[in-house]
Amino acid sequence: MEGLLIHFGEHELFIHQSILIWIVICIFVTVLLVWAGSKIKKADPTKAPKGVVLVFEQLVNMCSMVLKGNLNEQTWKYLPAMGTIMIVMVISNLMGLIGLQPPTGNMSVTITLTLLAIILIHGSDIKKNGLKGKLKAWCDPTPFLMPLNVIGDLATPVSLTLRLFGNILGGTIIIGLLYMLLETLLKLFIPAGALMYVATPFLHMYFDIFTAFMQTYIFFTLVSFYLADAIGSNED
Repeated sequence: MEGLLIHFGEHELFIHQSILIWIVICIFVTVLLVWAGSKIKKADPTKAPKGVVLVFEQLVNMCSMVLKGNLNEQTWKYLPAMGTIMIVMVISNLMGLIGLQPPTGNMSVTITLTLLAIILIHGSDIKKNGLKGKLKAWCDPTPFLMPLNVIGDLATPVSLTLRLFGNILGGTIIIGLLYMLLETLLKLFIPAGALMYVATPFLHMYFDIFTAFMQTYIFFTLVSFYLADAIGSNED
């Protein structure tokens, strides 16, 4: 298993390759967005955007479109945090294109996303409605159902993350099996092996590219829906 092994005296800490990739992507996106932000601040608002400013303006618009359907006027409040994670997730999902395991195909990363979703949804709910309001919602329609309501609230982001994990890991496994089959066919000099080279790019388009964007879209559409339900943005 590839990764980084760190020694602390008699103790060892192993960091899997996908976690290292996730950390590198997070640092890269952070530096990239800070640099883009400085470019946007220096841009002349009276002139049409171009170059880097135009690219990141369109990127912001794409991220806001995913969230705006549920969060409405609250979109810009949550866009910086959720948009950043959205960009990181898309890049992570695309790592299979260069032969690396996508970080979102690692359960540790998806559990982290689960915790972020739980904190964001329920933290925003408590911030707006107070702890008393949150407890009241859990006890609706009767206090007897409070345990089930709590489990239901916690199960939602968990199911989202497991869906993300399953789809990304499944796509990675299928592509890996495809290349194993391709290698076997070529060793046996079977003509079908050469034909599979034609089909491989299209399979990558689905399992790597299409799935990467679609799973990110589904994840954040549903998270924004549950967030909107928690803070009542649809009622404002």
